[in-house]
Amino acid sequence: MSDDDLRRLARAHGIATDYTTDRGRRVAVAPGTLVSVLAACGVDAATGAAARAALAAHHERTAARLLPDCVVVRGGTVPPLGLPGDATAEVALEGGGSAALSGSLPAGRHTLHVGAPGREASAPLLVVPERLPVPTGRRWGFLVQLYSVLSRRSWGMGDLGDLAELASWAGRSPGADFVQLGPLHAVEPGPLPDPSPYRPSSRRYADPLHVRVEAIPEYAYLTGEDRRTADRCAARARALNDGVLRGDVLIDRETVRFLKHEALRAVHRVPLSPGRAAAFAEFTAREGGDLTDFATWCALAGVHGGAWRSWPAGLRDPRSAAVARARAELAAEVDFHRWLAWVTDEQLAAAQASATGAGMGLGLIHDLAVGVAPQGADAWALQDCLAAGMSVGAPPDDFNPHGQDWGQPPWRPDGLAASGYRPLAGLLRAGLRHAGALRIDHVMGLFRLWWVPEGRPPSEGTYVRYDGEAMLGVLMLEAHRAGAAVIGEDLGTVEGGVRAALDERGVLGTSVQRFEYLGGSEGRHGPLPPERWRRDCLATLTTHDLPPTAAWLSGEHVELRARLGLLTRPEAEEKAEAAAERDGWLAELDRLGLLPDPDGEVVALHRFLCRTPARLLGVWLPDATGDRRPQNIPGTSTVHPNWRLPVSDGQGRPVPLEDLPGRPLVAALSRVFADLRRHRENT
Repeated sequence: MSDDDLRRLARAHGIATDYTTDRGRRVAVAPGTLVSVLAACGVDAATGAAARAALAAHHERTAARLLPDCVVVRGGTVPPLGLPGDATAEVALEGGGSAALSGSLPAGRHTLHVGAPGREASAPLLVVPERLPVPTGRRWGFLVQLYSVLSRRSWGMGDLGDLAELASWAGRSPGADFVQLGPLHAVEPGPLPDPSPYRPSSRRYADPLHVRVEAIPEYAYLTGEDRRTADRCAARARALNDGVLRGDVLIDRETVRFLKHEALRAVHRVPLSPGRAAAFAEFTAREGGDLTDFATWCALAGVHGGAWRSWPAGLRDPRSAAVARARAELAAEVDFHRWLAWVTDEQLAAAQASATGAGMGLGLIHDLAVGVAPQGADAWALQDCLAAGMSVGAPPDDFNPHGQDWGQPPWRPDGLAASGYRPLAGLLRAGLRHAGALRIDHVMGLFRLWWVPEGRPPSEGTYVRYDGEAMLGVLMLEAHRAGAAVIGEDLGTVEGGVRAALDERGVLGTSVQRFEYLGGSEGRHGPLPPERWRRDCLATLTTHDLPPTAAWLSGEHVELRARLGLLTRPEAEEKAEAAAERDGWLAELDRLGLLPDPDGEVVALHRFLCRTPARLLGVWLPDATGDRRPQNIPGTSTVHPNWRLPVSDGQGRPVPLEDLPGRPLVAALSRVFADLRRHRENT
């Protein structure tokens, strides 16, 4: 096979044939990788003849095409479509009726119909604003992993009732404007070897694991054996909760899920009142086929296990007759999972209402994970839009010299386009429904993703490009409809032009103190002065994947990595580098007159954040309690209790939600940010 033919074919399908490392080195992608990635996109390039035929077919389709896969009209400007002079165009409006293709179209998802002699075509037409509005003034809030915020009423981990209480307190007393959460997506049933919320079964629905069982109205009407079942589950859960809060045991999702599901089945058997029944019917009608697919997968997983690729052949296709028969046979179980999705959605709505009712300007900020588990509900329902045999990851870089494989199938660009980007719109709509803003994990994935062929190391992957204009158009339309802001997690290696494109559209970035240095890719030359930080971003000291600030200041994060065998250099060398980094920041605080601070260095660093122009300022909740343990250390699921730690104090003693208002550090941080709200309210 001609290497030139293969590379031309790959480039024609948006597949990179080479890439530039974070060190500026150009790397050619191996031919075998290109063949595998093309195959995952439905293109046969196994032989030279096949590659040449595929390239000729692609050119023929491109030449005959009247319209792109998706047309985005932003700010009233119709992009050049290159239509023949004798072509006609008409827009079928989303709400009914038709209109001419012009700049006066209403915002929405319409359909463009084009006709020319002997040809016609249709494509989705997304009419979106020029730019999303960004939050006015400057706002602050807490960053939390919900499972870690337990109250004395929890069932072994933080839940949506705890979230409502947290938001109600934070909005009223400290005066916070938002609570940013980790993903609450539905996870796979069964054992959880890696309980990461960033590897969900579905990004479309939240997990009922987060439900506060007693807050469901029907709970009050339990009787007989169902009441006894619920009470037994509650008693066991409270005992587990007490153990977590004493520090005796870690958060145990599997046990919590088992107990909640047993109790929820009992509650589900309580008949709904007429009004509640109407609300449930309205929810199921609104969710339509997406909910049916999700509930069907859950019901089938209960019978055959969560790994759908090993199910009987007929059940692997969600549109098969076998699945339709199984859905009918499992109708009661499918209804149960529809009901679970509904009560979870109700409690999400209640939590957001609690946040805004407490005076929060944004309320909840939900988190959209970058992908889904390959054996989960979304991977089953959206097979036409996901690339089988591929995994999302990252190329080798200074952070990880071997590259990264995240074990999640990427979107297929052609599949998304053929679907009119509806699957993407659906999960964005779900994440925005009960939120003042949505955080997009690895937002660079709207433009390109690193694909790793199954069975190969991450270093043997390549980038695959998406229609960034269409992906951003879908995002802007859904955010516009929800009246919500968007925050892009744009940390790490970012392709040139991406941040500018996001900023131009009103998508906020993410700035983390540990990464904000002068010098950029040329090397670190000291902390970035506060006035040089970005304005349109969420600025924080740390994240769920980094050490808490107290541990970073003490240097014990290096000792922990040494105990886990994660160091690539001698421990003394790593400690010296960490100490130099910390001392550089403390010198910057001293230069700005922020030290000494009577409340300590953690508070001084947050005062530094207030000196930046960033619109949103985030406080990692464990930093407000003095916690020193990281919630997650990437790549250590078997040796560190990732995603299983309750928020604790500096000695590792769990801090219940009820005790947060009395923590001295919480009060000190509240004083740091108090002026932000007062200034905004007075202007």
